[in-house]
Amino acid sequence: MYVSETTVRVRYSETDKMGYVYYGNYTHFYEVGRVEALRQLGTSYKEMEDSGIMLPVYTCSLKYLKPALYDDLLSIKTTIKELPTARITFDYQVYNQNNELLNEGTTTLVFVDMKTNKPRPAPESFIEKIKKFF
Repeated sequence: MYVSETTVRVRYSETDKMGYVYYGNYTHFYEVGRVEALRQLGTSYKEMEDSGIMLPVYTCSLKYLKPALYDDLLSIKTTIKELPTARITFDYQVYNQNNELLNEGTTTLVFVDMKTNKPRPAPESFIEKIKKFF
């Protein structure tokens, strides 16, 4: 299992009239978690795209437990529980600066060959970097 953590501070523009983070913004936080998890592994979305592979989202689910507020420092814990195949699933937990769990969710992405627009196995170079965690 691979676990990564990163932080993001809630900006005013991410909140609604009630002062809560607008619900749709959690998917943006998930993306930050995914991108940083890959970067911490020693790869990036850009490297994959440059090599002809894209990672579109296949499924996304979210569960809201407590609201995040303007200026909260959020910790995004991103976990990959299974070695990727043609799909990769990320689980997320979003905590505030008081370590209160605010939100949790999951996204599944598919490795797609940009030339054929068809699913393909995860790149061997990526598997080499992540397999030591499994």
